[in-house]
Amino acid sequence: MLDNLIGMGSTPKGGSGIVKDANTASFMADVIEASKTVPVIVDFWAPWCGPCKQLGPILEKLVLAQNGKVRMVKINVDENQELAGQMRVQSIPAVFAFSGGQPIDGFMGSLPESQLNQFIARLLSQAGGADDELAAMLAAATQAIAAGDVAMAGDLYAAILQADRENVEAIAGLAMVRLTLDDAAGAQATLGLVPPAKADDPMIAQVRAAIELATKPAVDTSGLAALSQAVAQNPADHQARFDYALALHQAGMRAQAMEELISIIRRERGWNEEAARKQLVQFFEAWGPKDEMTLLGRRRLSSVLFS
Repeated sequence: MLDNLIGMGSTPKGGSGIVKDANTASFMADVIEASKTVPVIVDFWAPWCGPCKQLGPILEKLVLAQNGKVRMVKINVDENQELAGQMRVQSIPAVFAFSGGQPIDGFMGSLPESQLNQFIARLLSQAGGADDELAAMLAAATQAIAAGDVAMAGDLYAAILQADRENVEAIAGLAMVRLTLDDAAGAQATLGLVPPAKADDPMIAQVRAAIELATKPAVDTSGLAALSQAVAQNPADHQARFDYALALHQAGMRAQAMEELISIIRRERGWNEEAARKQLVQFFEAWGPKDEMTLLGRRRLSSVLFS
């Protein structure tokens, strides 16, 4: 069916040719041959097609986010009717996934971004194995969180856990998503999926600490000025400074909260059974080991403890 489609003449759209326009003449080179090296997604569209205008940009964004692991070819059906007929395109948008020179998946109509992410992950899996699919889905979830779409990230983590119920990164991610959505109970229940052998994994420890912080009694952050004044009037009042640190943290002022706790440790490390140090360590766990504030805080704490 596709033997007569050899040719050249495509136009890159971005990402160093990762996304390009193609036609009947270039189909063999841009899709069939190219898919023997890297999976290729083919998007059949038309300028008058409303759903195409919705689907295309989202699919293009997700493909570019894969940094070359998959490519995308866009084909205007009005200008390439013979090719559309050979591919049995009956309605648009129509999307096909090619790998190893053969179509292996596809769909017609528009899909939400979460399902498009799963489509790409499935394509990478079929092209490179189940581990690649899970890795792609985890990467997609991370990208969704960075973009502020925690709901999509939650869907991706849940899909991963259907395939691998002991995937610690997915468990931690789903728990953090639920915590972000103010569902501390759901986050705690999600941690119940953690296998005993992985209970001390740093990602799980981070979520556990975040849950503990989220479920602490609420601090009235409107009283920050009064707490600051109380500390200024009596620098030795460690409880006031401790309460001030918690209020600062709840107000999102992490650096200031950290400094107040370090001040307590510097003045009286053993106060209230080392409450300030323990609270600071909990902050570090909740922020994560790679967080810039955690790295700075651990250096500051070490300089106080070992000076």
